[in-house]
Amino acid sequence: MAMWLFILAPVVAAAMGATIAVIRPPGITLTSAIQHFTAGVVFAAAAGEILPDLKHQGFWPVILGSVAGVLAMLAVKSLETSTRGSVSLLVAVGVDVFIDGLVLGLGFVAGQREGLLLTIALTLEILFLGLAVTTELAETSRSKLAVVGTTVGLSLLLPVGAAVAIPISGMPQPVITAFFAFGLVALLYLVTEELLVEAHAEPDRPWVAAMFFAGFLLLFMLEQAIA
Repeated sequence: MAMWLFILAPVVAAAMGATIAVIRPPGITLTSAIQHFTAGVVFAAAAGEILPDLKHQGFWPVILGSVAGVLAMLAVKSLETSTRGSVSLLVAVGVDVFIDGLVLGLGFVAGQREGLLLTIALTLEILFLGLAVTTELAETSRSKLAVVGTTVGLSLLLPVGAAVAIPISGMPQPVITAFFAFGLVALLYLVTEELLVEAHAEPDRPWVAAMFFAGFLLLFMLEQAIA
């Protein structure tokens, strides 16, 4: 029960981000700062919570899971480039959110601490995605309620992904390891090919670039505090 309360936190964040964006869309500089900060938090979660566990698991499950993760992310990228407009964004974000839910569910399978830290990282990510989706949809839709509802609906794919992780927890350890490797690649792809690419679309200010390290250090300190 406690796990599901944590998993609902990103959904609430998406609703908040969407509501804020339809009322007062963030400027380019603030958006870039949020992207940098979120990238740092997600990177710290991937490097500090998932990678250390994989180093002590079997070789082939990690390789196969990583390859599957790369292929899945390239498929998402191809989908983004092959379709245009809001449809492309909604499909890509939906896939991202589902995979995030899978990663979060696997985090709770590994332990309460890992799940909590991943919840913090992914809540910030979903908050940003809520801002991005709402800003995009607001350009073509006159109904603010419909825009917020669409964003919240997409965020509900996260608990769906987490639910998929539950039966995975009962599978043999090599299968679980492969899924963790898949999740690690997905998170690293999100940081390097989505958040930071979008953040660098405009020239950076020094304090904006420093937000990446602020996010990384924040999650690192939280890791130490609840260790």
